[in-house]
Amino acid sequence: MGGPQEPSDAEQATRSRVQLAALPEVGALYRRALLGALPGTGSRRAEQPPAIELRVAGIAIDRGRLAAYDRVCGFRLTDRLPATFPHVLGFPLALRLMTAPDFPIPLAGVVHVGNRITVHRPIDAAETLDFVAYAANLRPHDRGRQIDVVLVGAVGGAEVWRGVSTYLGREQTSGGGERANRGDQPPAPRAGAHWRVGRQLGPAYARVSGDHNPIHTSRLGARLFGFRHPIAHGMWSKARCLAALEPRLPDAYTVDVSFKLPVPLPGTVAFGSTSAGDFALRDLRDRPHLLGTFQEQ
Repeated sequence: MGGPQEPSDAEQATRSRVQLAALPEVGALYRRALLGALPGTGSRRAEQPPAIELRVAGIAIDRGRLAAYDRVCGFRLTDRLPATFPHVLGFPLALRLMTAPDFPIPLAGVVHVGNRITVHRPIDAAETLDFVAYAANLRPHDRGRQIDVVLVGAVGGAEVWRGVSTYLGREQTSGGGERANRGDQPPAPRAGAHWRVGRQLGPAYARVSGDHNPIHTSRLGARLFGFRHPIAHGMWSKARCLAALEPRLPDAYTVDVSFKLPVPLPGTVAFGSTSAGDFALRDLRDRPHLLGTFQEQ
């Protein structure tokens, strides 16, 4: 499947490093984004990714939060971090990058279209993580522009985890650029489970992840962005699929997903997987919400 690209050496060399004393406060960042979306308050967006990387060190893992996250996403309660948990742990760093005035795509209305995670080794809850976040690979798309936000987790100076989220900013374009994958989707794995997702999932996942985007937690917030109902967080969908695959996952692996149709809340979804590592989350009309694959490193 199409997905994020690795940044070039030239991109890496031109970024300046900013060390933060602590993770940013998410609520303030969302307020900044909402204020920036008001008419007359926007500024001209940059034509390049910001030449900066944000860093924060010594992030300890709250076992209570980890356990709550495991319950919401369906993971077993252990001290081993699920592959998706460092994403939520370091999310405030990525969000600060995305709410900066020079970020090329405004946060309001941005669409999370893909996510790739590489786990280099298991991470234990007793470890502390250092995070680095930066943006790269701003590129045209037939519905606007895409950009990759990279979040890297390290322990003792060694990279143990890497996540790359691809975001689409919808804009009027004159054509060209990467095209949305509409007709060449792989055959669907046979559904092996059906999951009922209730309206409370949006607020529940927001509490454990820190991502309080109103499109996921409020009917009014969803309607402001064109949805009749709140929609599930894409990263919950990925986490729930990995929880179902948990007995099959190796110690080191890469898992890559494309987000397709949003999951309305409430609703019912069908999960299926193959022995080759492909998996999918679909609605009851067999339309894809998520298509993914994992492979051992």
